[in-house]
Amino acid sequence: MRTYNIHEAKTHLSRLIEMAAKGEPFVIAKAGKPMVQVTAYVPEETPRQSFIGCMKGEIQVPDDFDTMGQEEIEEMFGLR
Repeated sequence: MRTYNIHEAKTHLSRLIEMAAKGEPFVIAKAGKPMVQVTAYVPEETPRQSFIGCMKGEIQVPDDFDTMGQEEIEEMFGLR
């Protein structure tokens, strides 16, 4: 892993950032003493919560669910 002093890092920051983003980490040193390591940022994947089945056992769907209110709906649209 390469080491760059602060002045050099400031001068070539864009190039160094591109290197780190491509997987080439580096160290920035002050007076020869390593201060920080720069590596590519890898965002954490947030697990998506599944809502399928989350109400299982808590609600009941009536057997006539697909025809509930059919008469009233037909009347509203003048089908009766």
